[in-house]
Amino acid sequence: MRAAVLHEIGQDKLDVVDDMEATGFGPGKVRLRVRATGLCHSDLSAMSGVLPQPAPFVPGHEGAGEVIDVGDGVTSLKQGDRVLMCWLPACGACPSCRRGQTQLCLAGFMNAGTPNFQRAGGDVFGFAGTGTFAEEVVVAAGCAVPIPDDVPYEIAALIGCGVTTGLGAAINTAKVEAGSSVAVIGCGGVGISTIQGARVQGAAQIVAVDPVASRREAALRFGATEAVSPAEFADAKQRITAGEGFDYVFEVVGRSATARTAYENTRRGGTLCVVGAGAMDDYFQVNMFELFFDEKRILPSMYGGGDVLRSYERAIALWRAGRIDLEGLITHRVRLAGINDALDQMRSGEALRTCIEI
Repeated sequence: MRAAVLHEIGQDKLDVVDDMEATGFGPGKVRLRVRATGLCHSDLSAMSGVLPQPAPFVPGHEGAGEVIDVGDGVTSLKQGDRVLMCWLPACGACPSCRRGQTQLCLAGFMNAGTPNFQRAGGDVFGFAGTGTFAEEVVVAAGCAVPIPDDVPYEIAALIGCGVTTGLGAAINTAKVEAGSSVAVIGCGGVGISTIQGARVQGAAQIVAVDPVASRREAALRFGATEAVSPAEFADAKQRITAGEGFDYVFEVVGRSATARTAYENTRRGGTLCVVGAGAMDDYFQVNMFELFFDEKRILPSMYGGGDVLRSYERAIALWRAGRIDLEGLITHRVRLAGINDALDQMRSGEALRTCIEI
């Protein structure tokens, strides 16, 4: 079957091959035919080594498709079911799951260390235990979440990661209050979803901050009340908050420098929500006096900071009601053969989300 593979960490191009095999099928597993997948910035971070991932690997973790086979013991799914892929399934039994913090379950991370593809040259991993840049993938049954018939595959794929992450940061983690002021630093697909989450929550001012003009323009279409470049952010803070700072600032880049900017533009007693996934050697620093004196809440948000299954259902309900725009997030479409064009579009900031039709 066809798949796009990264042979070594640090390479910037993927190799589209036709001799890949999805392996590992057996009890508790399902085999899926991938129909659509989104390109998320985390895929680029794994390719560059910012996020840890064994190589060679098939990128992609934001996918949807149909079940083509189920292993022994799988009773929740059947052949032909339409599903989205959850790259971080909850085991339901660990301490995090028992506390209701299923997004912190580590069981899914264990899948990342087990190869789930194979070629003549040896084993190949799937990013985050999935690897959706392939025609087929074998995953644990808990990774395959049924979707209603009216949800297109390309929409379901986005809900599988970026939409859930961004909406959840505003709704679950920060719990944005109606009438509040919000700033979102980084307006790709996840940042735009954060803006939509803040709008759903009733924020009065939503300032989008991004160096790319096309992304700033897009942010205004999705609910931002103002969009500025990083150089204009300080002026926006002065005009909108009289210099006090925003009630909520979301960092959706994954870098300590932008996290520090976010902290400095959060009002005393306000909330800094860190959504971007960064490198292990990139340290965010605050001094002990400002940490105490300013009483700013620093809240990381992992996969939307809540139960992902409930978050999927909420995203679908909001989409059906016209409260959020998911179709508009897809600015580019390519076939698998054009995957490297999609990578360039994301690196340049041209694309919010590219739908890869497998």
